[in-house]
Amino acid sequence: MKVPKKRNLADKVRKVKTSIEIKNNPFEVKINRKKFDVLGRKGKHDVGLPGVSRSKAINKRKNTLLKEYKMKNKNSKFIDRRIGEYDVKMPPEEKILQRFAMERQRAHEKKNLYNLNEEDELTHFGQSLSEMEKFTDMASSDDESDEKGVLSAELTASHFGGGGLLRKKTPGENADDSSSKAKSRQELIEELIHKSKQEKRERQVVKEEAQVLTEKLDEDWKSVQALMVRKKPKDQQEDEKPKIDEYDKMVRELAFEMKAQPSEKLKTAEELAREQQEKLQKLEADRLRRMMGEEVKPNRNHMSADDLNDGFILDKDDKKTLAYQDGKWNLEKDKDPEKDEEEQSGGGEEAEEEEEEERANEDGSASEEEEEKNGSENEEEEEENEEEEDEDGSGDSDLASEQDSEEDEVKESKEERKAQQKAAKSELPYTFTVPENSQELEMLLRGHSPDNQRLIVARTQKSNHPSLATGNKLKLQKLMGFLLEYLGELASGNPPELTTVDKLIPEVYSMCQMFPEAACKFIQIIIGDATRSMDEVVEVKGYAAFPTLDKIIYLKVAALLFPTSDFRHPVTTPALLYIGQGLTKCPVRSLEDVTSGLALCCLALDYVSFSKRFVPELINFLSGVLHLAVQDKTTAGYIVIPPFKKMGKHNSLLVPTNPESLKSWNRKTLPLSGMLNLKNDIDADHYRLSCMSTCMELLKSCSLLYKDLASYTYIFQPIKTLLSQHISANSLPESLRALQVEILEVLGGTPQGHGPLVFDKKKPVPLKLYTPKIVEVLEYGKKLGVTKEEKEDHRLRHKYKKEFKGALREIRKDTRFLASEKLKDTMSRDAERKKKVKELFGSLATQEGEWKALKRMKRK
Repeated sequence: MKVPKKRNLADKVRKVKTSIEIKNNPFEVKINRKKFDVLGRKGKHDVGLPGVSRSKAINKRKNTLLKEYKMKNKNSKFIDRRIGEYDVKMPPEEKILQRFAMERQRAHEKKNLYNLNEEDELTHFGQSLSEMEKFTDMASSDDESDEKGVLSAELTASHFGGGGLLRKKTPGENADDSSSKAKSRQELIEELIHKSKQEKRERQVVKEEAQVLTEKLDEDWKSVQALMVRKKPKDQQEDEKPKIDEYDKMVRELAFEMKAQPSEKLKTAEELAREQQEKLQKLEADRLRRMMGEEVKPNRNHMSADDLNDGFILDKDDKKTLAYQDGKWNLEKDKDPEKDEEEQSGGGEEAEEEEEEERANEDGSASEEEEEKNGSENEEEEEENEEEEDEDGSGDSDLASEQDSEEDEVKESKEERKAQQKAAKSELPYTFTVPENSQELEMLLRGHSPDNQRLIVARTQKSNHPSLATGNKLKLQKLMGFLLEYLGELASGNPPELTTVDKLIPEVYSMCQMFPEAACKFIQIIIGDATRSMDEVVEVKGYAAFPTLDKIIYLKVAALLFPTSDFRHPVTTPALLYIGQGLTKCPVRSLEDVTSGLALCCLALDYVSFSKRFVPELINFLSGVLHLAVQDKTTAGYIVIPPFKKMGKHNSLLVPTNPESLKSWNRKTLPLSGMLNLKNDIDADHYRLSCMSTCMELLKSCSLLYKDLASYTYIFQPIKTLLSQHISANSLPESLRALQVEILEVLGGTPQGHGPLVFDKKKPVPLKLYTPKIVEVLEYGKKLGVTKEEKEDHRLRHKYKKEFKGALREIRKDTRFLASEKLKDTMSRDAERKKKVKELFGSLATQEGEWKALKRMKRK
């Protein structure tokens, strides 16, 4: 009985492959014939069985993508650069022939690179180079012999022994000479010295003769050279000079250009604040020492004996320049260093640090300078006295004068210390603590001059910078609020301290740059409270009083601290609305009200000067001020808008009562103190004319600002009517007449009449029709565009989508192929590892068995 054989897995695979090969039908072979070759087009005409294209794609990926993956993280790559290595179409015989030809060509080029033509023979002074001897020996000096490296027989015999016996005979010597008596060693040496001296003299003579001949030849050549070279005149030589190219000029400029020097490292804000604090603390410590009567010695740097003083720099250049002008020598006069500094600075404002240093030096070092001056004067006097006494030779008087001078010095030093203490007490401290409330700030600043008040705030800010401690930020924010309150108190005083306000505004600005959010909140609170209070009064009475001077100061501060050109801003927009509310809700009943209204007009113009935003309240108030200056109000060709009235008690506030005041009036600016109470000694007519001049200047600037809107009828028509018809030129001074003419010239032109507003005419909507819309369709489901551009766009979009899908498909296939290869690689490595592990376990098992067997044998 036959036992059936177990089929292996390889036999099964082989059987499946043979079945697949048998199933292939010859009629399924696909042949794509190419009619003709097209230049630049890749052919896709393949011949093969179904599935051949897939196998080709896999082979192509193996040759390209798989190789790139394997060589991905490898630095050393071996690339075969032989001819035709990667060319499949080239047969191997042709590859071998081309490689052999290239190799022979390279060898021939290297061999014959420096070979000269054998037919041409090179010569030197008519003698062939090949026949000439090779003179490789260096030229010998005068002390050496002509035959270098060769010792004569006489020299050898004299120095190395043997005398005449060892000396070889020359061919010219006779046999009889040998029988003669040999010369002694001393004679041979003397003879050798004589010969060497004679040879040296001969060489010297030959050298001198060659030198004379060379000099003579040079002189002859100079005379001949002058005949050979024909020099051209200088004019022609200058004309024929080659012009320097722009490129060469640029290269020379770059070559001689100064190289960039390394600059010092810029300090951060924290480092600068720390330095300022240390400087102020040092100055305060010096002030306290002087106030306590202690001596403050000037800082003098110690210099060693080996110091070369390399860092010495001259303060000014002592060289004087000479100039010849108008037939005379013009010598520059010495300028003062202070004037030079002013000229260099250009009259600009100094930095805050320099101001503080100057003030500190003025306040703190005045006493030190006095001490140094007094000390130097005393020393000079003592030296003079000592010299005089030495000349006179009186010893007793020397002792007496020394005692007197010591007593005087003690008295002077005590007086100087007292003066220093007084000066130190009167000085401002250099460091301050931040006040905790507005009363402490007022107590700190009151009684000082405006400059000192600003200096106190600046020193407080620098000595308590936010970067120096954690709680300083909150303290300085509170200080900014207290300082704003203090500005309001200064402005509401009688009289107002406007100079102090002007000095303190830069410090408020610096704090606003440090804490913009806190400054925004403070100004918003101030303006919001003022607006609410005005609204409450208007609701009760129907009108309100003009804003006081402190509110106007706050509005000006808001314009300085925050931008006014923004379309909407959390601070300046409410401020501008408050100004408009004051110009419309506050009636004009006195000259103080006129002054307040004109101040609000100046602020409104300042707010919109950059953005050129139109403010109708501004134009209305200025036209109302002109209405107050009209004498005859019965014939009015214009409209009066509140807060002004056509007829009333206070409608003639700006009409001058005395015509002679027109001649004596001088153009002046309105003081802000006029908003509170006018003084009794002020001339009312002059003040009225000043208000009129301010109003007309504002009108001029408004007309220039709104020049594009000047031709509109309803904006500037009342102003034109008032200036041209109702305000006569006789009732105005000459300066105001010129302003009136300028304003009318700017506002001149034909007014544009505008019709009523109507809706735009629209095209009527047609009725819906039931005619079908015909669209041309080339293929089912694909619509074509109407125009040629639409068709081209549709075609390109379709092509783009097709190529995009094809690219995605190829990318997916590439990733799938790489994944499969990676899986194969990992599986092969795992199988190899398992195989090695099994081999190791097997070897260990055999070793264990052998060891156990050996143990048993030992036991037996």
